[in-house]
Amino acid sequence: MSLHASSSVGRLMTLLFFVSLIGLSLLIAIGLFFGGDAPASHSNPEAVIEPAKASLARAFAQEDLIEGWIAVDFVDGTSKARFDELEKTWGIDVEFNSVASHVISLTIGKVGAQTPEALDALLAEIRAHPEVEHAEPLFRYAANFAPNDPLFDRQWNFEMVGLRQAWDVSRGKGVTVAVIDTGIAFEDRGEFRALPDLKGARFAPGYDFVNDDEHANDDHGHGSHVAGTIAQRTDNGEGVAGIAFEATLMPLKVLDANGMGNSVDIAEAIRWATDHGARVLNLSLGGGAYSQIMSDAVAYAAGKGALVVCAAGNAGRPKVEYPAAYPGALAVSAVGPSGKLAGYSSFGPEVALAAPGGDIRASGVVEHGILQNTIKPEAVGESHYAYFQGTSMAAPHVAGVAALLFAAGASDARAVRQALLQGAQSPERLVDRQMTTPLLASAQSSSSNEPIEASSASTLSAGRDIRYGHGILDAVGALEALGVPLSRSLPARVAALLLALALLVFARLTISKAAREAHPIGLTCLTGVLIASLGLFFLPWIGASGSLSRLALPMVRWPSPLMGSVGMSALFASALVPFILGFLTHAGNCPSLRKGVIGLALGFSGALLIEFFSGAKLALLPWAPLSALWFLVNAALAFLLARALMLTPEGGRR
Repeated sequence: MSLHASSSVGRLMTLLFFVSLIGLSLLIAIGLFFGGDAPASHSNPEAVIEPAKASLARAFAQEDLIEGWIAVDFVDGTSKARFDELEKTWGIDVEFNSVASHVISLTIGKVGAQTPEALDALLAEIRAHPEVEHAEPLFRYAANFAPNDPLFDRQWNFEMVGLRQAWDVSRGKGVTVAVIDTGIAFEDRGEFRALPDLKGARFAPGYDFVNDDEHANDDHGHGSHVAGTIAQRTDNGEGVAGIAFEATLMPLKVLDANGMGNSVDIAEAIRWATDHGARVLNLSLGGGAYSQIMSDAVAYAAGKGALVVCAAGNAGRPKVEYPAAYPGALAVSAVGPSGKLAGYSSFGPEVALAAPGGDIRASGVVEHGILQNTIKPEAVGESHYAYFQGTSMAAPHVAGVAALLFAAGASDARAVRQALLQGAQSPERLVDRQMTTPLLASAQSSSSNEPIEASSASTLSAGRDIRYGHGILDAVGALEALGVPLSRSLPARVAALLLALALLVFARLTISKAAREAHPIGLTCLTGVLIASLGLFFLPWIGASGSLSRLALPMVRWPSPLMGSVGMSALFASALVPFILGFLTHAGNCPSLRKGVIGLALGFSGALLIEFFSGAKLALLPWAPLSALWFLVNAALAFLLARALMLTPEGGRR
């Protein structure tokens, strides 16, 4: 089968097309990713761009409207001159919403102050016109979930790991996290009282291995603080937030009122948690002695598919404590708000990740600790909001994000671990990126003259830094590494679809009239374009969840949910799949299926161009320029394949 253009003119036109397509596609991508505001003469940024509201599931209300703005969707192809004519009749002034809106004739504009009744009447009049598909108020949506917990702005640590964006796709629902510690203040019993900011949180039955009963109440405060970081009740108008606030906490008490425990109780708790359904185990405890019993327990949990997250230790020396140093454990060191390793944090070759643990000593600022609700040890029935620091505070950040990954559809603990490590950010990148909370800004400003040391041979072990491991925890990076790309929103998928359709039109313009007549655009071809560029977009509408729901992404993103792999597959994010299908349909002389492959190849080309523009990275090509080149070359190959298939006679071989 010949897969090249039929003439030198065709090849030249294809080359010229791709040069111009890059500019056109960039405009479309910019319009869809960053557009949304009206033109400058009509926009009101303060009205359109507003901080996210707190409620998770509120009913429609007046505050959902952007007052004085409407959206009018004209019939596709309606020109600016035409809707300028129509708007005079209605007394409004609308403009295209973005560059991409020129294709679908979607406009927004101001209508001035209107009573609800007057606005309804105006919209009814506009909708009645035959050249209007839809007319409605301009609605406000939350860009990122921002809880209404009054002390949330003091949780610089959550901003550091990117939780607000991560919460848009996962909040830990359905995942059980065992807190193996001093217990949790989770119930009202005797002198104990449930923490105000844990009321309403989900709890699985736990156990007290210190007192041998089923009531793992906290009489120290450490365990409750750790549990709060993982799953403090969030968006409840009380105190602070938690990372995986829809997850289920399993309280397991192995440390007494003095914060002391023994290896056998800890080992038993590890096995108990594993056997009772915990997918993540958090151990914010440690010591210097090796215990074979505890090591076996960690190996047992890891072998059963649980992720065992442990604090590296607070000795401030190059020796990771146990249980973090056991094979199968995920050891976590601690950084302060500046992104530098905290002076107290232990480190060593076993460290897998660093996470916010606070660093009050370095700055003398108490707010640079980790804030959570916990009990007062001198009066266990009373609570307060306290700033703690330590690797004990860093570990639950990792445990919480691990719960987000499991809830987002991770197949097993191996995939979660790999996503956490692959998605981690370098300390240098953390310092360079813009921080949006005053505490982070002030901490970074105060440390601006103390740059983070570059890794050297003495600080590296097995390709990772012995202080930070694979880097600092990043919830967004971990979710994207798992194959849940937060950047692949509906606008990105629509951009891929528009590019694919533009490619279809251009390909047909560059072939002969006879070839166009032999390959008319039909439903099969358009279905291929839709599936490749949008994915199985209808799955969320029919209640699909977990890994299956992620097939609603473009096909270049399918291997992760299908096979449980982490990151984008270079083989799938290429022209390989369309080429294989094209060969099979050609060899099997299946002209009807060939039309579907033509659409599929064009859909792949559009989706790959969007990956190119968005700066996506491939799992095996983490260097951005190589990934970008891969996307661009394969987008061109997929387009040329589609064009070549259009030139193939219906009878088969040429």
